[in-house]
Amino acid sequence: MHREGVVKDPHEMKFVFFANTDWYLYNFRLATALRLLADGHEVVMVSPPGDFGERFAAYGLRWVTLPMHRASLNPLREAATLWQLSRLLRRERPDLLHSFTVKCAIYGALAARAANVPAVVNAVAGMGYVFTSDSLKARALRPLVKALMRITLDSARSLLILQNPDDAEAFAASRLTSPGRIRVIRSSGVDTARFHPVVPPRRGDGRLRVLLAARLVWEKGLQEYADAARLLRDQGRNVEFVLAGMPDPGNPRSVDAAQVQQWVDAGLLQWLGHVDDMPALLNAMDVMALPSYYREGVPKSLIEAAACGLAIVTTDRPGCREVVTQHGVDGLRVAPRDARGLADRIIELDDDRELLARLGSSARQRALEDFDERLVIQRTVDVYAELTAPHVAATQVVRTL
Repeated sequence: MHREGVVKDPHEMKFVFFANTDWYLYNFRLATALRLLADGHEVVMVSPPGDFGERFAAYGLRWVTLPMHRASLNPLREAATLWQLSRLLRRERPDLLHSFTVKCAIYGALAARAANVPAVVNAVAGMGYVFTSDSLKARALRPLVKALMRITLDSARSLLILQNPDDAEAFAASRLTSPGRIRVIRSSGVDTARFHPVVPPRRGDGRLRVLLAARLVWEKGLQEYADAARLLRDQGRNVEFVLAGMPDPGNPRSVDAAQVQQWVDAGLLQWLGHVDDMPALLNAMDVMALPSYYREGVPKSLIEAAACGLAIVTTDRPGCREVVTQHGVDGLRVAPRDARGLADRIIELDDDRELLARLGSSARQRALEDFDERLVIQRTVDVYAELTAPHVAATQVVRTL
């Protein structure tokens, strides 16, 4: 490994992965880190303290905590965070820093310049709260965040990974970075060997089981999901609605536990909270519903559900349309903020089990072709190569994948 006093193999590199939660690094970037580790590189995971970070040690990965408040606007606190990140990077001396989310991308790019990190990759999955919310706070922050992004993201020694072409067009149109610095890699990938349809197919009591799995923020369509459940219950439909996920205290649009409990108490849905064994949960479900009006990257829950052969109901929104590309072919689409439309789509699947099976089969095939994590990880490694070995990467340039 790359440590003081040890002669470094010229082919060995050191990577730092930086995110605003250890939960994100563990659930979305562990496989990429393990690929780098298997290739003989060193990977350090950096995030604020959390409940998942201690798990990295079992995989041979080092985890370093950085005090950071996702929603903070305190200038002194933010300056301290930036200083501590710069200090951490000077100490670790990585060959490449990979930062995730808008705030981490900005802070990571600034700290990398101060610490002379030779290469930076920024990954932004979705436009986030500042760009999607109409709240006064979000509108006030938007010009400042845009200015900071223009300053930090358009560097000759950095590349920006986005998850869908809509975001790539939006970033280029807003001049947040040069189009030539953008790479599109659809999703963070899914392990299609771990997430797969159950064989033989689940045989239950015939009751349609619908799942929404997401961080509990309003823009994921939680109100519409609860309202659709109420509509079907009032019609006498025997459909089970399940919700998996936890509130997100760092997001101003988080749905609190008391509100979810009200839906549970009203008999509208079952709430599971955080679920560790997602393949087992998905294999007990028939439909994944994500009526999101959030500016998604590519939702992890949708590609996991697709890999497990579930029928998908989602909106025709950036990110979501990367998974359901054609209504009625690889899933069903519903208009944003349309509980009645969501209820109608679920009724359609409840009444037509052949359609349910056909959509699930098409979703699985799409996951295999476009979202298998081995493909996504290789495309990510190719982006690293563009910055760390330009002479090798000249024939491996990945633009839109």
